[in-house]
Amino acid sequence: MALKRVVITGLGVVSPFGNGVAALMSGLAAGRSAVRRMAGWEEYVGLQSLVGAPVEMIDEKRIPRQKRRSMGRMSIFAAQAADEALLDAGLDLAGEDRWRVGCVIGSTMGSAKSINDAFELMLPDKDLGRLNSTQFFQCMSHTAAVNVAQYLEINGTIMAPAAACASALHAIGTGRDLIRLGRQDVLLCGGAEELHPTVTGSFDILMATSAGYNDRPELTPRPFDRDRDGLVCGEGCALVVLEDYDRAVRRGAKIYAEITGFCTNANGLHVSQSNRESMVVCMRQALAEAGIAPAEVDYINAHATATLQGDQEEAEAIRDVFGAGVPVSSLKGYFGHTLGASGSIELAAALKMMENGLIHPTLHLDNVADDCAGIRHVTAPIKGELRTIVKNGFAFGGINATLVCRKVAG
Repeated sequence: MALKRVVITGLGVVSPFGNGVAALMSGLAAGRSAVRRMAGWEEYVGLQSLVGAPVEMIDEKRIPRQKRRSMGRMSIFAAQAADEALLDAGLDLAGEDRWRVGCVIGSTMGSAKSINDAFELMLPDKDLGRLNSTQFFQCMSHTAAVNVAQYLEINGTIMAPAAACASALHAIGTGRDLIRLGRQDVLLCGGAEELHPTVTGSFDILMATSAGYNDRPELTPRPFDRDRDGLVCGEGCALVVLEDYDRAVRRGAKIYAEITGFCTNANGLHVSQSNRESMVVCMRQALAEAGIAPAEVDYINAHATATLQGDQEEAEAIRDVFGAGVPVSSLKGYFGHTLGASGSIELAAALKMMENGLIHPTLHLDNVADDCAGIRHVTAPIKGELRTIVKNGFAFGGINATLVCRKVAG
């Protein structure tokens, strides 16, 4: 059986810059930071990082209350992103076979706020009667995928990869396989995440967060920079519409790009530290599946979270595979690390860069760190045609993911 070609025909985003792809790209073009000092976080004893990149919730009541009751923040983000992605793709689900339409939406966990609220209600008296009937549906790990499926009333494959910061790329890679094999016609794929002090605290315990810029939040995080001191957590969701190439052409759809290569692997060495060798293998295998040489790549959207060890390992891995010829930037300086949503939010931005022929630089990269040198860092906008892009995503557990997207000729 010949495998189908898989293309991206729609984008939907909710980010710290606001609802919509346009808001995301406007924030990037303006060189703005969406990071702020978070009110009330000082109340958490021992929390060192007091900054984050939150989303302002808007228009959530457009979602019918009956369906919104089972949604935490991240599921609301996902429903809103799904609406935009379908509209962008020109798809009306009323005309689709809903058994052939599904969604694959990853996240680090369920709604962090809902989980926290559930425990605060139940403890210390251990009174389960205080929990409401829909709270579990906000807390479960596949909450975003399930709620989007219920919201859209679709009946196809519903999956929820949970691979921390690689979740969104896992979702897109999984969705690609489902369509390549002919098991689904249309899929909404990506990741969703929400910001909460307990989420930042989990990184804080590992000394991985930015704690030196609490009074200057607009200057952190600093991917690849000499003065980087850790990541800043953010929130949001991005979903891409996947369908097979022939179907997209038949209906006259706009095609952002074809997914030509994907690889995911694990370093098998350390649960929290990145590893250059396994990243190299991941990128090389994704390129091999795409059938292209490193020199054919026009842009690499790095994972680079501004942690000391993570940025160094990724920079070394990129240097080993691509040398110093391919432009590289990280977008986390603008809106923090959106964790399980980062792969899809940043991919959406990279696809718009491809469409616009413009690479946005790494924000706050004032002095390239010695341990991140040897690659072509983008420190100012670069104009030019982008035919092939690479998106990296690396996660706790030693999980690596690389996606290759190529502009479709004609």
